[in-house]
Amino acid sequence: MCRNIRTLHNFEPPATEAEVGAAALQFVRKLSGFNKPSKANEAAFERGVQEVSQAARRLLASLVTTAPAKAARPRRPRPAPASPSASRD
Repeated sequence: MCRNIRTLHNFEPPATEAEVGAAALQFVRKLSGFNKPSKANEAAFERGVQEVSQAARRLLASLVTTAPAKAARPRRPRPAPASPSASRD
């Protein structure tokens, strides 16, 4: 599994739409091998992210457990991406 994809089931508060979307994006990136797709693959990539997000939401909604919900881990802010010109210096 991608190390950046977090477990989203059985947390209180429940996973947000942003967290489900971020997990879907990471999953599609891993499958496709693209961090950012080319223009030719952009539509397929975005469609993949949307479809994985929908499937993940359906899965999370249908899972049942008798275990008590875990406290959600604190959400870490993501660092701002480095500008491409900064890495060329």
